[in-house]
Amino acid sequence: MAFFSKLKKLWSTEESVEAAVQEYEASRRADSDASAAQEPPAASVQPSVAPEEISTAEPTSPETASPQTAPVSEADAGWRADLTTVLRQAEPRLSVWLDILLEDVNEAGPDLWDRLLFLFNSLQAPEKEAKDFVARFESWLDDMGYEAVEEFRSELQYRLALALDLEDEEDERSRLFLKLSEGLSKTKEKISQQIDSLLDRHGELNDVFWEELEEILIMADVGFDAATKLLEGLKSRARRDGVRDSEGFRKILREELEEVFKAPKRIASYNPPEVVLVVGVNGVGKTTTIAKLAHRAQMQGRKVLVAAGDTFRAAAIEQLEIWSKRVGAGFYAKQHGADPAAVAYEAVDKAMQEGFDLVFLDTAGRLHTKANLMEELTKIKRVCGKKHEGAPHKCVLVVDATTGQNAISQTKLFHEAVGVDEIILTKLDGTAKGGVVVSLALLFHLPITYVGLGEKMEDLRPFSGEDFAKALLS
Repeated sequence: MAFFSKLKKLWSTEESVEAAVQEYEASRRADSDASAAQEPPAASVQPSVAPEEISTAEPTSPETASPQTAPVSEADAGWRADLTTVLRQAEPRLSVWLDILLEDVNEAGPDLWDRLLFLFNSLQAPEKEAKDFVARFESWLDDMGYEAVEEFRSELQYRLALALDLEDEEDERSRLFLKLSEGLSKTKEKISQQIDSLLDRHGELNDVFWEELEEILIMADVGFDAATKLLEGLKSRARRDGVRDSEGFRKILREELEEVFKAPKRIASYNPPEVVLVVGVNGVGKTTTIAKLAHRAQMQGRKVLVAAGDTFRAAAIEQLEIWSKRVGAGFYAKQHGADPAAVAYEAVDKAMQEGFDLVFLDTAGRLHTKANLMEELTKIKRVCGKKHEGAPHKCVLVVDATTGQNAISQTKLFHEAVGVDEIILTKLDGTAKGGVVVSLALLFHLPITYVGLGEKMEDLRPFSGEDFAKALLS
């Protein structure tokens, strides 16, 4: 669902709320009469702004009327009309809408479910997706033991942003920027604050200035080779733009960092199911990253299968199975010690037979200095391609930001072995070695697609080079 097209549909109609509610009630009575003779068809999206009455995924009692046949009570019609009016007059932002929906709702329960379903319908989302969203969120609340709205509001907004395709909304980007700024606090101490001091000491961009800047970058784990490349770009930009003093340096530094993260375009199309091979050494957070990726995809309406290809590490299969159940994804595994390539082959076969949209293939935490383990990865790629042409369609490398320059050697060896397509950087929050982000982008020209900024599901966020540069230098 495109954000602006939904807004146009929601806010552009000139039909009055009262007329919409009357039309809606009349259609409900007609449906109720027809249902006496036969089961009503699945509800379709209504063009009217008045939302349909949709019950929760699991009715509280057998006597509860079906959402397809139950007429709207006068009280329900009243709050729907009032809420529709307020929403249409509100600023079209998810956070604002959520504030309105949650007014006078202090805990999870029927009132919350009704209002969430109301929002989905008002944005013309399919009824099935709305019910599925509510059922999943209710199950998650039960697992977490949350009841009060303040305990889960942030997670709710994150899930709504994914489910309603509102992640690019200004408010969501602002929340990510703040989270990114907080996560980079220690890195900023090593880079931004030292650059501030450097600029205060130098009035012009002379040789001494560039030498001291290089030292700052190396100490912040940008690395020697990457720092050299970055300085070459900065010097070239300074000459081109006529920047000779420290006053204009901040601007060209931000622009150069933004340019660093512009990865080349690649063909993203594939014949479904999409197969994603996830690699990385032990301890980088690969298992939880797969769970977070599966969670995102599930919220976006995709049917996800997770395959446990790490068959040797103790409890690796069980851990991934728990995460898969928690996020509602399908799961495939064989016995402990099984051939990882066989797991991958059979998982892809299962996905093709059962209509999965996306497969995440977990792999062992490779000791990247051992050639035989890298050869095992190439075997996994080979057998996947035999089962499903073009698979795996992506190879995602997970690296730990706290390892600094070790992340560079890991990326080099994995890229040589299996051809890495993108990088996910975990544990960026709280590390002073965030300069490795710049190093990875400069040396390998691979897109950094996500960064981990905490342990919650919502803490794996899309990476933006522009936001990173602003957060680092703010």
